[in-house]
Amino acid sequence: MTYVGQPVPDLKAPGTRATVKDVVAAYVGLTKPRVIELLLLTTVPVMFFAARGVPSLGLVVATVVGGTFSAGSASVFNCVYDRDIDEQMRRTRRRALPRHIVSPGAALVFGAVLGVLSTLVLGFWVNWLSAGLSVAANAFYVLVYTMVLKRRTTQNIVWGGIAGCFPALIGWTAVTGQLSWAPVILFLVVFFWTPPHTWALALRYREDYANVDVPMLPVVKPAREVARQIVLYSWVMVATSIALWPVASTGWFYPACAVVLGAVFLVQAHRLHARTRGTEELSRIQPMHLFHSSNLYLSLLFVAVAIDPLITR
Repeated sequence: MTYVGQPVPDLKAPGTRATVKDVVAAYVGLTKPRVIELLLLTTVPVMFFAARGVPSLGLVVATVVGGTFSAGSASVFNCVYDRDIDEQMRRTRRRALPRHIVSPGAALVFGAVLGVLSTLVLGFWVNWLSAGLSVAANAFYVLVYTMVLKRRTTQNIVWGGIAGCFPALIGWTAVTGQLSWAPVILFLVVFFWTPPHTWALALRYREDYANVDVPMLPVVKPAREVARQIVLYSWVMVATSIALWPVASTGWFYPACAVVLGAVFLVQAHRLHARTRGTEELSRIQPMHLFHSSNLYLSLLFVAVAIDPLITR
């Protein structure tokens, strides 16, 4: 998926040249901006929670800039490694590398520069613990998930999703300079959220994954079993989200939101499971309903994390 709405040219086509706008959009697209938005949404609210109020604006800016570079770097390396399968999948074949707007070598340099900048920004303007956690997240995403797990096991996104949980830790350490149980709980919320979120999307694009031999759970298991596991992870996710209340001694606002949002999410998960009864037809299962609901759930839950200390302190 490209970052801009207009189709970009394929440089393999005779007589086709990319404009400056195409190239800039291609480099931005390599960083997967929508993924960055989601990661920052789990970073900044945790900073408010850790500060028990409004954190320093300069600290927030430095953390956001460093986090953006970090997530962008990991995404670029992922795009380079996966360019062979991205070219064959409907969901990804319009990315920069399959369209030959950017060469693999140039993308690697771009990813490395973003990684170095991220480490320097976080290290010098936030703290070195946050910088180290960011490097660890990137290394896990690229070396463990992308290069080892993704093409070998149905548990790829379960364990590979650990990389996407680190922003909760980074947001906390950016403010406090140390780890504690509260960000670990939020880390686990994102960990248990990732399978329902990703498997719902993978149900929609299971033929794409099957065609490139990526063993996502919906490729190797019937929709009914996928939905069953989505329900199980959803229950654990909601229970974990509520556990933040006693662990971190939150006010009343966060647990109230966690219960309401969790109940809505569980209803959506159970509805998905019910729709898989006796069918594999995507038009009847409608997995994208849960996918979009999962984005809204995580966004609102972390907004509640940020608001709670502001109205209940």
